[in-house]
Amino acid sequence: MTDSAIHDVVVIGGGLAGLAAANKAAESGLRVAVLEQGTEELYLCNTRITAGVFHVARETMLDPPEELRRRIEAATCGYSQPSLADALAKDSARTLEWLQQQGVRFVKANLSGKMRNMLAPPSVRQPGLNNWKGRAGDVMLRTLGTRLKEQSGTLLRGVRATELLMRNGICTGVLAVSGGENMRFECSAVVIADGGFQVNPEMVRQHISPAPERVMRRNAGTGFGDGARMAQAAGAKLTGLNRFYGHLLYRDAMENDRFWPYPTLDFLASGAIVVDAEARRFVDEGYGGTHIANAVAALADPLGATIIFDSPIWNGPGRDYDLPPNPHVTNAGGKLVEAQTLEGLAQKLGIPAEALQRTVSDYNANLAQGALDKLSPPRSAHQFKPWPIVAPPFLAMHVCAGLTYTMGGIATDEHGRVLRDDGLPISGLYAAGSSTGGLEGGECSGYAGGLAKAAVFGLRAGECIGRSAKDGVPVAAPR
Repeated sequence: MTDSAIHDVVVIGGGLAGLAAANKAAESGLRVAVLEQGTEELYLCNTRITAGVFHVARETMLDPPEELRRRIEAATCGYSQPSLADALAKDSARTLEWLQQQGVRFVKANLSGKMRNMLAPPSVRQPGLNNWKGRAGDVMLRTLGTRLKEQSGTLLRGVRATELLMRNGICTGVLAVSGGENMRFECSAVVIADGGFQVNPEMVRQHISPAPERVMRRNAGTGFGDGARMAQAAGAKLTGLNRFYGHLLYRDAMENDRFWPYPTLDFLASGAIVVDAEARRFVDEGYGGTHIANAVAALADPLGATIIFDSPIWNGPGRDYDLPPNPHVTNAGGKLVEAQTLEGLAQKLGIPAEALQRTVSDYNANLAQGALDKLSPPRSAHQFKPWPIVAPPFLAMHVCAGLTYTMGGIATDEHGRVLRDDGLPISGLYAAGSSTGGLEGGECSGYAGGLAKAAVFGLRAGECIGRSAKDGVPVAAPR
């Protein structure tokens, strides 16, 4: 087993959360190493291929903290742990400023809303993962990597962490493997920032979907859940593992790159209804695409869901958002299922005609009466307007759930310190980004903002490590 050089801090994962924590710790004069399992210079991770919009609950990060806090509470239906929501709200603007100080550039693509803070050069939203080089997240990671090197930090590629070193309940380092060779890193602080568990089929099966092979991996193909596994083995608490951030996609995205990561079908579904193979609604469409995608993934057959709508919806919500399904799905060769009657539509879809007619009739009647809460499941209208389904031709589109990153994971406090089941921190162990839980998820699959979460809590973890060092906590583990 190879012993590494002496490091004060070891960060697991070279995405935004990891590089934010590493750079901030390095600012305190600490010796930092980042372990990145990717071997390529431009190693893939979700940060690398991100669209690059920094936002809190889909709006600008520059609003006053009290407004950001209210927005997080609303978006997550009260699920977010107060200390985490407070930290995100308090430090959002400060984190953007810190990133700019590191050389990360932003553009204001819109004067209001979430698009005010977008990475430069901006990404190009189009199907396929072939346009990220030299844009958005790729440039940000290159910038933060260069900044880390300037501060004498080290980024080691092709190194996969396998186990945390623990001594008397204190984390003292990491075991890893590289090219078949075992490695040992001893340090006084470890930061887990290796992403979620979105490409770990067994964890996805246990927590997200009974059929992970029928859920679209709308991500970089990374996020194996190593951090969560290692942390739990070290006594950490895991929380909120049953939710993910993602989008609804045209079903052929499972096999055809022309249909992912865009266009998404979120706005179309949120204005219409989504039914299962028995022609029954199974989700509150009013909470939006991420919530619907979670419900689709949880079906016994995640590929058995269909959006039911009509011409006004197709030409209304179907044209909303960037790169909408109308016309981009059909332009790429996707198919609308169309019929003049609901009975004819059901026959083409191979679902029970009587059940579909009853589902649509009940929905229209309750919508007309202002009684959507009487439906089963109820339909909310506070986020997305429900449209009636009354104007032939009646239309349908098959969907799949696109999983981008898992929302749950390691429990931490507002400083990124990993918590045990009793709520006390594990000394020397931190986590940030989508390897953590407690901020997003809950019954409405609330989304607070992946890039904001990664940057703010990576920054906070690095700051906490730096403060501990200055307060006299040893910065190098004893040999």
